[in-house]
Amino acid sequence: MTGEKFPEISVAIPTYMREQVLLETIDQLLALETLPAEILVVDQTLQHDRETSQRLQRLADSGAIQWLRLEIPSIPAAMNHALCRAAGDVVLFLDDDVELTSEIIAAHAAAHSEHNVALVAGQVVQSWQTVQDVQENAFISGREDDPDGFCFNSARSCRISRFMGGNFSIKKSIALQIGGFDENFVRVAYRFEAEFAARLLAAGHEILFSPDASIRHLKVESGGTRTFGEHLKTILPSHCVGRYYYLLIAGTVTRRLIRITIGPFRAVKTRFHLSHPWWIP
Repeated sequence: MTGEKFPEISVAIPTYMREQVLLETIDQLLALETLPAEILVVDQTLQHDRETSQRLQRLADSGAIQWLRLEIPSIPAAMNHALCRAAGDVVLFLDDDVELTSEIIAAHAAAHSEHNVALVAGQVVQSWQTVQDVQENAFISGREDDPDGFCFNSARSCRISRFMGGNFSIKKSIALQIGGFDENFVRVAYRFEAEFAARLLAAGHEILFSPDASIRHLKVESGGTRTFGEHLKTILPSHCVGRYYYLLIAGTVTRRLIRITIGPFRAVKTRFHLSHPWWIP
């Protein structure tokens, strides 16, 4: 690929209530062969452990990271802050609890250079999954109420209509042109990716899934969205408020009413609740 122009990539890590795993994620980035233009740690944690604070401060003082502090936790607000502060042409958003299983900066840069798309969605392999080289995984239903129609542990590159927030890169100028991320998605901010993807596609842009840009999501039990409880068990609205906000703004009025009505039934129609029915009430 000699002679191709690769974009400058800024990495943004929105983080909340994470300690050692955040430091490990940063260390992995700094150990890559191809380094990002910068690493923006958008930190919404009010008080870290002493060891974590000292290490983050040393990294910031050395110029290895930019340690940006926000007082109010908000996933889309943190991402918008990163968009505004990033110096790179492309911003790669990563979760703060991941294992890098690829030369991820080079992979995202190559995907943008070769395919000229607005957004590259990387492969996300959950802790209980393996990579699936199945052709059927390369398609998504496109239904607004079906976020899981595409398997992000697929090994096949393809155009898709959704992305996962823990491993994707977006051209900064395009993200800002369509208004950034909707900060009305609060708490866990469930479905903020679907809403952003819909606006991106409506503006005539494309989303590419690139399995070469791969991470393993560790899904650490403390911190992050897990701060708001386990979504299959909690009665608190932190996990579902984003879904209902999305239902209110997406699609026709009739479809919104239907999906809001059946929402509670869909929420408990899971394998977990089939084997643990006492959690349904």
